Amino acid sequence: MSCTVEERKRVRRAARAIRDEVATESVDVLAPSASQYGEWTLDAVLRGSEGVPPEVLRELALAGLTLRPTPSRAEFQHVAATV
Repeated sequence: MSCTVEERKRVRRAARAIRDEVATESVDVLAPSASQYGEWTLDAVLRGSEGVPPEVLRELALAGLTLRPTPSRAEFQHVAATV
């Protein structure tokens, strides 16, 4: 299995877990060609702007993803993480 297939699976697994664990507006998996980072990217908008919840940080760590700095907006917290 190629590295990019494994990376895609890791990002998708983390996206599913985040959808199941916290209130979200959206959770997307972006291919490297669609991502501003040029890598497989998890892009999520969470309800609440109190920061990134521990459940999300745990899922990102388990998947080996790197959290990218993103500003929160009003009542939403934007989360971007890459492989």
